[in-house]
Amino acid sequence: MTAKSYIGNPVIDKLPAHLRQFIKPQDYDQYSAIDQAVWRYVMRKNVNYLKDVAHESYLNGLKAAGISTERIPNMYGMNRILKKIGWAAIAVDGFIPPAAFMDFQAYNVLVIASDIRQMEHIEYTPAPDIIHESAGHAPIIANPDYSEFLRHFGEIGAKAISNKKDYELYEAIRHLSIIKEATGTTKKEIKQAEEKIAYLSANMGEPSEMTLLRRLHWWTVEYGLIGTLENPRIYGAGLLSSIGESTWCLTDKVKKMPLTIEAAYQDYDITKPQPQLFVTPDFAHLSQVLEEFTNTLVIRTGGVEGIEKLIGSASLGSIELSTGLQISGVFTRTIEHEGKPIYFSTAGPTSLAYREKELIGHSPDKYKAGFCSPMGKLKGINLAIEDMSPRDLKVYDIYEGHTAHLEFEGGISLSGEVITGMRNLQGKIMLISFRNCTVKYQDEVLFHPDQGVFHMAVGKKVVSAFNGPADLNSFEMDAHVPEETTIHAAKSHKTIELEHLYQQVRDYREGHHKSIHLDEVLNKLKKDHPKDWLLPLELLEASENDLMFREEVETYLDQLKKKLPQKKHLIESGVAIIHPTQLQEK
Repeated sequence: MTAKSYIGNPVIDKLPAHLRQFIKPQDYDQYSAIDQAVWRYVMRKNVNYLKDVAHESYLNGLKAAGISTERIPNMYGMNRILKKIGWAAIAVDGFIPPAAFMDFQAYNVLVIASDIRQMEHIEYTPAPDIIHESAGHAPIIANPDYSEFLRHFGEIGAKAISNKKDYELYEAIRHLSIIKEATGTTKKEIKQAEEKIAYLSANMGEPSEMTLLRRLHWWTVEYGLIGTLENPRIYGAGLLSSIGESTWCLTDKVKKMPLTIEAAYQDYDITKPQPQLFVTPDFAHLSQVLEEFTNTLVIRTGGVEGIEKLIGSASLGSIELSTGLQISGVFTRTIEHEGKPIYFSTAGPTSLAYREKELIGHSPDKYKAGFCSPMGKLKGINLAIEDMSPRDLKVYDIYEGHTAHLEFEGGISLSGEVITGMRNLQGKIMLISFRNCTVKYQDEVLFHPDQGVFHMAVGKKVVSAFNGPADLNSFEMDAHVPEETTIHAAKSHKTIELEHLYQQVRDYREGHHKSIHLDEVLNKLKKDHPKDWLLPLELLEASENDLMFREEVETYLDQLKKKLPQKKHLIESGVAIIHPTQLQEK
């Protein structure tokens, strides 16, 4: 089944193939009546509370995104509405790799984990779920300033460079989120998973650019506050979707700090409530902080550091030279001189591009074994090759049919017969091809004539380095779709029976089957499901016109509060939503 056949939003059609493989059907019929009741409880409680403490965009945004408090949103319906504001939503399985998540965001696509939390985790779940993703992220994107910030964040995040350990940590976090939401997981399994995350986190070394951006994303998009330090409002999706932490975060127990780029250097723990949060004065300030932080990344600074970060990532990345020539591949080596790169090499398929378009004849098929080139300025010559006019090039024998002998700063030499050159749109030479070419670094031969034609990249400096290829069409992208999937345990007879009781009450409330006897449902619940606390709340709401039955349900809820003290606050919150002026304190 293709994305287009079940999503129905033109934004999806623009997604490249390496992102499409993450999309899965929502399978709406799999949501049980219990799932719908969990959604309804959380959403009604959230809206009831958040209307007074969330950013003003929240309530309007729920409508703009097509999200109701009464039922889990259908992705098709969401997309029909979201396309009006230039966005789309797709369903995925839990956490996806950070680079892919950011890439979706850059395409104006909300990634929504389609599963919903268990009732045991109704206040907070370590796994992304449809409450967090749709009711948390979707409403605020209706605000134009925030929408553009989110898109641009994705654009930068998709280019941020990871290191080898990032993906290992991501898989460990994903594993923990899966087993915590799965039924039957032992405390020992959870402890082992948590210990692995703690070990990996403590041994990551210097944080990668992706790690820093994920932190900034966490403290803004996920856990951001807006307004003043004294009176902030909530806009972060993690807070908007957590009925526990949305209350906790506004207390004096949580330190509030002005949002600066320092947030990128503040780590977080997804398993615990956050001890501090960052406050932005407005959404425009988010973009200002993002720009300030992006100026520190090698996508903007390039240089030796950019190549070294790509080498450390051991994955497909790109550099751009000052001529605009872009080289995409797995970088393996750089030689530097006085803090500047004078040589680089890649291993395996490599492509050359200009302005994100692969140069004709310079595809990965041409450079199957990799690409290498000296770069920088010639020794003793102030004029860089890229700045030379045709007359200057001729003076130095860098023209067709002549053998050039080039000495670069730092000890690299090149000798070969010039075949041709390629210029950029400004007329600057950016690629020179040689036959019978030898390239040496001191006494080391870097390229010899038997290897064929040598293509030298021209550029006095590396102006940018980033994750992924310059031209997405140059490579068959490996998007690292996780092998471990969310665990859906087989339902017991008792669970199916309880789901049926929930469905009966839902049908009654919606007027589908008024012949249902609610007292029979309550009796069955008391007898066979004595620890369930949510269905009695649904029964209380359905008993509006039957005073005697209502009193019976209220008495039962009072009994549950004593029998299940850890659920008392949830029960009282539910009663307060149904009867705001009659919070039970018996």
